Amino acid sequence: MYRQKRQRSKTLTVAAVAALVPLAAACGSEKANDSDGGSVGADGQRITGVQWSIDSVTVDGTTHQAPDAAQVRIDDAGEAAGSTGCNSFSARADVDGERVRLSDAMFTEKACDKTPVDFEKSLGRTLTTGSLTTENDGDRLTLTTDAGDTVRLSKAQDASLYGTKWAVDVPGPEGQESHPVGKDGKGDEKGGAHLTFDRDAKTVSGRLPCNRVNASATVSDGSITLGAPSTTRMMCEGSLMDAEKRLLGLFDGKVDYRIDQGTLTLTSEDGTTVRAVAEK
Repeated sequence: MYRQKRQRSKTLTVAAVAALVPLAAACGSEKANDSDGGSVGADGQRITGVQWSIDSVTVDGTTHQAPDAAQVRIDDAGEAAGSTGCNSFSARADVDGERVRLSDAMFTEKACDKTPVDFEKSLGRTLTTGSLTTENDGDRLTLTTDAGDTVRLSKAQDASLYGTKWAVDVPGPEGQESHPVGKDGKGDEKGGAHLTFDRDAKTVSGRLPCNRVNASATVSDGSITLGAPSTTRMMCEGSLMDAEKRLLGLFDGKVDYRIDQGTLTLTSEDGTTVRAVAEK
């Protein structure tokens, strides 16, 4: 019997979940340009390096519509990661021409009222049942099992620069990767750094690791000219203030920007790069 555990999330191997539910396996950066290479199907269309929205899964003739937030991405290194709209999952991905196989899959297990259990079960079963045939027309991808069950996906559209709440990965100290930072230092929902651009007001506002911020923001030809920032004056622990100082380094100058589906990349004139993800 399939079951979910409330109040906490844990990681399970597919084998462990299958022990709970026979035949069921479960209860979400940047897209590379087409010229960047990567795995393609037999029809020449890219499969890896694309953020795919999961539209539906059909098992034994029954179609289950996916929640809006359900998505999956297979990177060029052979790793897959995604979300059912409730739980996240990851797996090893082997792409060979028109065939894809996901193995060593791991799912979190938590209950979400808005994500149907039948959809999650069916998705887990279909993705991990064995080798999948791909049919790809560029904007849409269909994965089909040998038994004829299918997962239908479509290429995620670029988020709008304006009006989107961009969750920011704060640049780390020199030589270290960027990382999400919240007011509690853990980057969780209690106050992660985020920015929102307003087209009409030509401003950007949001939260830094410690303080709130707003500034003018003029967009033109792939770049944004940010004005001097105005912030609140709270004091936080040293690591948060250090992270905030690094993020403030983007302001009062020009940054290049690029949007790839749900990922915004900002690059300052000194080469500092900040990545942000559109919040669902």
